[in-house]
Amino acid sequence: MSKPIVNEVKALNTFAQDTKIIGNIESDGDIRMDGLLEGKLSCKGRVVVGPEARIKGIIYARNAEILGNVEGEITVIDLLSLKASALITGDLIMGKFSVEPGARFSGNCKMNGSEKSLPDMD
Repeated sequence: MSKPIVNEVKALNTFAQDTKIIGNIESDGDIRMDGLLEGKLSCKGRVVVGPEARIKGIIYARNAEILGNVEGEITVIDLLSLKASALITGDLIMGKFSVEPGARFSGNCKMNGSEKSLPDMD
């Protein structure tokens, strides 16, 4: 008799619009940020930066969808998607890149498909 297949479900962490975090966030699950973050965000899953969100710091993620304001470096292993409302000031490193008309970006951009894991948060 074979063992049943168990799918591991990662948690979705949501930070509301009225939330302000100063410090670092690390998660194995997905994160949706609608508030303010000053610090580092490291996510082994997907990061969504909502349209009202403001992040000042560094983002590391497997995938990311940016709708809000980010000031700092973003490193994404797979797909980085900038939506029309995104405003980015800083450097971008990603495997694949998608930009909607209207998104604004100021900084350097590097596509690097050879990275396989997220850097340490130290």
